Amino acid sequence: MTLTALWWAVIFSGVYHGVNPGMGWPLAVSAALFERKKSALVKALAMLAAGHFLAMIAILLPFSMMYFLIDHEREIRIGAGALVIAMGIYLLINRRHPKILARVHPARLGLWSFLAATAHGAGLMLVPIYLGICGLLAPGESVSGTGHAAAQALMTNNVITAFLVAATHTFAMTFTGAVIAVLVYVWFGLKFISKSWFNLDVVWALSLVVVGVFGIYSAFDGHH
Repeated sequence: MTLTALWWAVIFSGVYHGVNPGMGWPLAVSAALFERKKSALVKALAMLAAGHFLAMIAILLPFSMMYFLIDHEREIRIGAGALVIAMGIYLLINRRHPKILARVHPARLGLWSFLAATAHGAGLMLVPIYLGICGLLAPGESVSGTGHAAAQALMTNNVITAFLVAATHTFAMTFTGAVIAVLVYVWFGLKFISKSWFNLDVVWALSLVVVGVFGIYSAFDGHH
């Protein structure tokens, strides 16, 4: 798996999240139609993006702190893959949406987006891809043998990579969601949403399982 392919996976996962109405673009359309201002659409999308980005960082940063332990790279990647698979299986079994999302005030779209992304395991989907990128960027030798300075430098690089992955993914999600939201707002309206609402819950859960299996496979295959 090349570095370019992994970055494309980051972008594709963002597009996938952007298409999914569960990540919030219908709320942006609703806000614009309710306020009758295009600026409300932009503001809502920005808030959704901010919440989603924070949810991604909240998941990726802990792994960036662990990943400087290159001696345990395979174990970390296997554990991350197993965690993603477990989340996918849980979502397949439990189809109910978290009640807390319905309790968030419509004006707090940033908080809603953070909670929705976290509850659906959106950040977890990025973990195996992120660890694969770190594995290709990391030096081959043991960090424990290269000293404290090398370990600190590697961890810093991993943190920067975490922010880049989260930002790239969020941009792809926001751009895709914005395109759909604008089309619905300008031409179709809320009736389109109610009549053509599509549920991606099962596809989402299965995609988590697939990404988790990919993460475990990549940990064994090549073992960077």
